[in-house]
Amino acid sequence: MHFLKPKRRLYEQFAKIGKALASPSRLELLEILAQGERTVEALAKEASFSVALASHHLQVLREARLVDARKDGLFVRCRLAGDDVEELARLIGRLGERHMAEVDDIVRKYFTSPDGLEPVKREELIERARAGTVLVLDVRPTEEYRAGHLPGAVSIPLAELTRRVGELPRDKEIVAYCRGPYCVLAFQAVEILRTRRRKARRLEEGFPEWRASGLPIETTEVSR
Repeated sequence: MHFLKPKRRLYEQFAKIGKALASPSRLELLEILAQGERTVEALAKEASFSVALASHHLQVLREARLVDARKDGLFVRCRLAGDDVEELARLIGRLGERHMAEVDDIVRKYFTSPDGLEPVKREELIERARAGTVLVLDVRPTEEYRAGHLPGAVSIPLAELTRRVGELPRDKEIVAYCRGPYCVLAFQAVEILRTRRRKARRLEEGFPEWRASGLPIETTEVSR
């Protein structure tokens, strides 16, 4: 019986993780941090939060040991505490799709190609990229691209795509990717490209899933 009290204390600590994850805003921040280290200000901008609100959510995640932070001059830079945090966030999504009808309905309604074209699977992209028959397009913000991207991927953030679409070839299919299976940037990119007569599809997964599978990635040094 003397083990009951330590066991309850142990579960109280585990419950802190569940409490930290019980917020759609914090799950969104974890999705962004899965792309790489970011400042609090950058996270707030990407998630459309105030800096104060982003700081609050990050503090909760830090208290649950899901996020680490470090000072960088006048800024605080945050990152996931480990690869297992990224895997936990993916697991939540998989559990939701398998066991919650509401999640399955949302995924089918909003995260399936509206024109019926199947997304490109990882294996197909690898084969076609080697053959040179496809252009891989990263539509995430530049900072995320620099932190890590698919080999040979071209970076055009979604906000710049309409203006820069002329830089992309007409004789290759374009495969766009972004932050993961629930990221809408790639969906929007494909829509823009098709309205401008480019053959385009999206990658079934995103950068974090590619990296987690052990496939090679590239980074881009920032000139100073």
